[in-house]
Amino acid sequence: MTDAGDFVDSTLQSEGTWYRAADDKERLNSDLRFYGASVGAVRGTVRDLARRYPGMTHDEITALSSELWREPVFERRLASVVLLQANVSRLVGSDLTRIEGFVRDARLAALVDPLALDVLGPLRENVGRRDRMRIDLAFDRWVRDDVWLARAALLSPLRALRAGAGDWPGFTRRAALAAGHSPVVVEAIDRVRAEVGIRRPDLLG
Repeated sequence: MTDAGDFVDSTLQSEGTWYRAADDKERLNSDLRFYGASVGAVRGTVRDLARRYPGMTHDEITALSSELWREPVFERRLASVVLLQANVSRLVGSDLTRIEGFVRDARLAALVDPLALDVLGPLRENVGRRDRMRIDLAFDRWVRDDVWLARAALLSPLRALRAGAGDWPGFTRRAALAAGHSPVVVEAIDRVRAEVGIRRPDLLG
């Protein structure tokens, strides 16, 4: 384990409690292990990481995200997500492959949803036209491939849609392609439509 990875892991373990670990495992109904650290503690640990290791490069950040994700511990994986959220402006189109692996492995809304909303969506908005087209093709594949990948692809434009931008045609096309999927996917479609209906009802016209 790298020094940065060891810092995150040891801090999260020290922040954990056995009773929160038991409660979180039951609430999320997950096979992952839990340290019992709060979401606030995870976010605080990632902030402390940035102060302790300033100037981390793109490659160091993405490698650390994979290192943290590797162990099936919820708080480590959440820290990986928070690390990517905090550095989303530095991500590039080729990082989509790594994030796809995380989504495939996560199978848990508490991890997939922040990856979709705060990493995948902004990543698509930030890259150039060619990489955006590649991401769109990947999202089209995702909705046919796996229910959790479909959920991520469908939720990904929500932040931009709230702000008055976003790929509404892409969402509606993917929602149609994903028709008949599981409640995991239906919930994502309903969430986007509900929020768009409040903020931009003209799109639902």
